[in-house]
Amino acid sequence: MRLYYSPGACSLAPHIVIREAGLDVKLDKVTFGEKRTTEDGRDFLAINPQGSVPTLELDDGSVLTENAVVLQYLASLAPDANLAPQEGMAHWRLLEMLNFIATELHKGFSPLFHKPSPDLRETLIKQLRSRLTLLGAKLGEKRFLMGEHFTIADAYAFVILRWARHFQVDVSGAPELTFYFEKLLSRPAVKTALAEEGLAPSKPH
Repeated sequence: MRLYYSPGACSLAPHIVIREAGLDVKLDKVTFGEKRTTEDGRDFLAINPQGSVPTLELDDGSVLTENAVVLQYLASLAPDANLAPQEGMAHWRLLEMLNFIATELHKGFSPLFHKPSPDLRETLIKQLRSRLTLLGAKLGEKRFLMGEHFTIADAYAFVILRWARHFQVDVSGAPELTFYFEKLLSRPAVKTALAEEGLAPSKPH
């Protein structure tokens, strides 16, 4: 398998999951510019016409896209790693959390990467503070978002919290998120993925 990624993008989440699960997946960095190209110079749009990462190319040549889907697929390949509950209400709560992160947080941060006007930026930051406070409430006093065990939802949340630090989104309304972020940052798989993408903890690129 091959993961197409861009340093610090949401593709960092499946990269972390790959390291947590010990999966044999090749990494292929995508350069975004006038053209979108892979490390060996191929046209990325020929691989994924959406032009987005993460993109996971399977051994049979087929392609999976959409972060929440890629995360679940990778977790299914390593059931012993317990990265995604597969049964019962825990499974549905995981899907609920992934969708919250994708729609309420991820989409909220996306416009900030395009240097919005000061007024729009202020509006976006205010909305994100509100949503991050909700994330903190969902975390509560648990070790991880889904309870005692690290899951794919935590990998996704880690990316979001890195973006929050970079864009200086105040999360003082959810102080538990600061400790949570540092706990995630200390995980060997997270450290490895950051190093392999050439990233510092708080910068998205």
